[in-house]
Amino acid sequence: MKQLQPDLWQTEVERPFPGLTTHAYLLARNEGNVLFYNTSHPHEFERLAELGGISHQLLSHRDEVGESLNAIAARFGSKLGIHELEEADVARVRQANLLFTRRERILGNIEVIPVPGHSPGSTSFLVDSPHGKRYLFTGDTIYRGQGGVWKAGFVPGYTPLEAKPTLAASLRLLGTLKPDLVLSSAFGGESGFQEMHPDEWAQHTERAVEALLAG
Repeated sequence: MKQLQPDLWQTEVERPFPGLTTHAYLLARNEGNVLFYNTSHPHEFERLAELGGISHQLLSHRDEVGESLNAIAARFGSKLGIHELEEADVARVRQANLLFTRRERILGNIEVIPVPGHSPGSTSFLVDSPHGKRYLFTGDTIYRGQGGVWKAGFVPGYTPLEAKPTLAASLRLLGTLKPDLVLSSAFGGESGFQEMHPDEWAQHTERAVEALLAG
């Protein structure tokens, strides 16, 4: 695992299938650590245990569902959260403990932000770190591509064409936020996260909207 911030860790990269790379991220908290997205590396479980285990695992959407959810729950007794529109996909593996339906704050300092488009129940998470920064976990709604270009999570053959306006609206919603660090689930290139200067994020999201609607 790699430490990114005093309270934030990145798991080893995974390649579920050719052309797709992912990380999971551990948020260390006195109230119980939170794992965003998913990892299937057994050796990372040992490092997660050293860092205090996992109290909650939060998924951004159905693509993060896998058998490792059971392994993580068995090892750490963690609770699982996902949007209710993705529940059927999670249920193939295990039952979710938390179902998101709206924008709300949970677990003290984590804001749940539904961002439909990539999938019906895609969800982003905004964390107010006690260390003074804001972390935005975007899932695949917008992801960091080759050359550091942020792209809309529109996947032909996966995302319906009619979902483009919904996805564009979700991107514009994310663009109103002012994160210091943005971390996507899937990514292209060498890294799935990027530190942001004030107002820089709005420019990235608007360019992603323009490219989405022009395609």
